[in-house]
Amino acid sequence: MRRRAPEFRRPARRRLSYWICLLIGISIAAGLVLFLFQHHHQDRFEPLLREKVVADEEIPRESLNLTQELLSSGSYARQLADQMTLAKAYVVIAKEHHDFQLAWELSSHIRNGQRLLSQAAVRGKSITLEEAHPVVSRLAQLIYKAQDFHYDISTTITTLKSHTLALEERANAASAQSAEFGQLAAETIPKSLHCFNIKLTEEWFRNSSLMKLSEEGRNLPRLVDNNLYHFCIFSDNVMATSVVVNSTTSNADHPQQLVFHVVTDEVNYRAMTTWFLRNDFSGCTVEVRSIEELNLLNTSFSPLGRQLMLAETRAYHFAGSSQDQNAESRLKDTNFASLLNHLRFYIPQIQPLLEKVVFLDDDVVVQKDLTPLFSVELHGNVVGAVETCLEAFHRFYKYINFSNPVVSSKFDPQACGWAFGMNIFDLIAWKKANVTGKYHYWLEQNADKMIWKRGTLAPGLLAFYGLMEPLDRRWHVLGLGYDPEIDDRLIESAAVVHFNGNMKPWLKSSISRYKNLWERYIDFSHPLIKDCIMH
Repeated sequence: MRRRAPEFRRPARRRLSYWICLLIGISIAAGLVLFLFQHHHQDRFEPLLREKVVADEEIPRESLNLTQELLSSGSYARQLADQMTLAKAYVVIAKEHHDFQLAWELSSHIRNGQRLLSQAAVRGKSITLEEAHPVVSRLAQLIYKAQDFHYDISTTITTLKSHTLALEERANAASAQSAEFGQLAAETIPKSLHCFNIKLTEEWFRNSSLMKLSEEGRNLPRLVDNNLYHFCIFSDNVMATSVVVNSTTSNADHPQQLVFHVVTDEVNYRAMTTWFLRNDFSGCTVEVRSIEELNLLNTSFSPLGRQLMLAETRAYHFAGSSQDQNAESRLKDTNFASLLNHLRFYIPQIQPLLEKVVFLDDDVVVQKDLTPLFSVELHGNVVGAVETCLEAFHRFYKYINFSNPVVSSKFDPQACGWAFGMNIFDLIAWKKANVTGKYHYWLEQNADKMIWKRGTLAPGLLAFYGLMEPLDRRWHVLGLGYDPEIDDRLIESAAVVHFNGNMKPWLKSSISRYKNLWERYIDFSHPLIKDCIMH
């Protein structure tokens, strides 16, 4: 069969392709229109969204800063605070004039103002005129009413000034009274320690062998052997002295080489001797003597003894005591002028054969071996001590009255002070410099109590002036008897910690944070301690 000519053939496939192309074209056109529409829509709304996000981010920055509000002269919070301050002054004055109704009204609206300020701070918005107006206007009316009652500014200032002066006087009196009571408490032996002393004294009288042992111990060669390490303690507190000895021997590499020279008063001599004869502190040697047997503070040798004989000085220290009490018996009173504290100026006389000693107060705790202290080079000086210029004890002018021409001509008021309590003494250099003689000289100069009032630090600074070698502060950390915020790292690094101050570790008023440093050297299993301390 013959094929048809091209012009006579059917165009079915060509028509189909045409429709497909048409549909594709329409789809492309529609997609293009939709794309253009959507792009235009995003361009129009994107700035609005960006503005909204930025606005949301800036909202927290507009929160109320109440401090700035109170400092701003145009804010309602400032006006309200000023009115409240003035109103508080008039409350005081109104009460002084027994106008309690006015005082009550002022106080009521002051509380309303305080409540309004608190609400503004909580919600983070400034106080509005509508909120502030009722309180401010009412306070203004009451203040005008107070002024109309002649509570004017002059009266206000005068009254407030008198109140301020009265409060200052009361504060000063309370501070002085607190210091006196604190000092009295620090010098008082607690009931538990008194019981401890009494039981030891009873044991001394029950056991006659103790007196014999004590006498035999007086002539030991170790007591004057300069190849050993010698320590001096002057105290009437048996338990405190025991802690010093125990803590020193417990931290020593060779405790058998330690010798302690303890001087106490006649009242506590038997208890002190009994305790150290009955207990072995790691094999160390402890010598106990009474201040009465030393005869150092007699009137022929010491100016202190002569001063105590004077009627005015006796009255100063013994107010209310009987007039028929003789001066010699008063001199034997160990609480009188803290005579035990003054023994530190007579160490070469107490131990004439020794060359070097370490002096320890009875309110210290030793935490490290102290024997290396004997090897510290003093460069010809008499005493090694920790300076206190960086502490609260300051410089010479804090202790000594430099208005005295004798003092001002010999000493620098800015000279650095130093601490007693843990000191190394070169007794050979001491004798050469005649430190005890210098101490006597300044005691005579201070007979009228005008150079210093009391204590031993001031005369020590004068007597040892120019003869002190500064030690590393880690040898002696002070302040545990008054400062509750000493750095723990400083305490841990200290060779000796000192409970100087009124809050002694054996008192109920002690700082609890430090008490364990002291109590760890007490054997609470000991029968006497159980009977007296634990109950």
